[in-house]
Amino acid sequence: MTGKTAFETRYGFARKDVRLETWRLSPFNRWSFQNVGELVPSAHVAAVPGGEEQAKPLGALLSEKITLAGGSETIEGFLKRSDTDGLTILKAGKFVGDWSAPHMPFGARHIIFSISKSVTAVLAGILEGEGLLDPNAPVTRYIPEAKGSAYGDASVRNVLDMTVSLDFEEAYLDPESAFARYRRSTLWNPGGGSESLAAFLMTIQRLAEPHGQTYRYRSPNSDVLGMLVERASGMRVTELLAEKLWLPLGAASEMSVTVDMEGTARTAGGMSMTPRDLARIGEMMRQGGTANGRRIVPEAWVRDTVATGGSHEAWQRGTMVFLFPKGRYRNKWYQTGHDSGAFCGIGIHGQWLYVNPKTEVVIAKMSSQPEPVDDKLDVDIVAFLEALSGMV
Repeated sequence: MTGKTAFETRYGFARKDVRLETWRLSPFNRWSFQNVGELVPSAHVAAVPGGEEQAKPLGALLSEKITLAGGSETIEGFLKRSDTDGLTILKAGKFVGDWSAPHMPFGARHIIFSISKSVTAVLAGILEGEGLLDPNAPVTRYIPEAKGSAYGDASVRNVLDMTVSLDFEEAYLDPESAFARYRRSTLWNPGGGSESLAAFLMTIQRLAEPHGQTYRYRSPNSDVLGMLVERASGMRVTELLAEKLWLPLGAASEMSVTVDMEGTARTAGGMSMTPRDLARIGEMMRQGGTANGRRIVPEAWVRDTVATGGSHEAWQRGTMVFLFPKGRYRNKWYQTGHDSGAFCGIGIHGQWLYVNPKTEVVIAKMSSQPEPVDDKLDVDIVAFLEALSGMV
């Protein structure tokens, strides 16, 4: 038999070509981003039983035109140009449309990469409301072994706001970097299994600059946050997600998170879920921390996170000012500084959770962009999401 398999016909490559060393590369990521659990050990969080959903096509909206820096293009054209796999739009709490690429069935789970940070921060907000986690406490109150690392004199607030003065670079494409060692400790790269994620985190050292001054996007901070919520609560991340967030949220589908050799959850980037369930998290935040008539996270925490908190000065000293010139960063969420009051979670390879309070719109966009970071495209995506949120 010499014909192509159904898998090869659908994706354009063979399943055997998707390996630990290739899963984040194009075109293999079109499949792997929906099936991370076949490549990296993962723990699962069940959803509310009976949560079957039907797709709601975007219809005529797809042919509407939107004007970006490079000119005018249709919404569908931009979705394809930006390698979108799945898109879901909510308005005023109701699903108004879904779009899926041919290789992503409706209802499939997809890795959200660093939006996982934003989700983990919601757990931190819940624990803060319960009096179990103090954002102003030193990290060592909860993780004594952090003494001697960069976190030895940092606060939980520094971890939450990415203002730890961390001597670490997000070198996504350098196989010899400390970042590659970090990835091995998470079992995301070949060669892992000899050093746990927690052990690696405790080896990172600090820069001379005091903590709290500069926004530095460093993923290890968010894995440390996972350790903090576990130590503060006495529960595993997956238990916290199930009890405190996923079931109260009314999530319709199971979610998962990758784990290391010790079962430690990759809270900086390992979560997978459906576009609709991701949108539900955004809607919960838009509603001030409630879902289904039930409070999930304190309203004051949400307001601080998406509107009033965060240091404009620290953001201005960082490297993402080009994306949000008037922005701030608080509790792992981005405040855009737009007149709409929009806020968002962002993940590499094109993952977005965009919330526009003014238009009451939430947009979840999951993608398989070839490059981990594409600054020029990100600027277009922000403009696209802001415009789209005003069109539905």
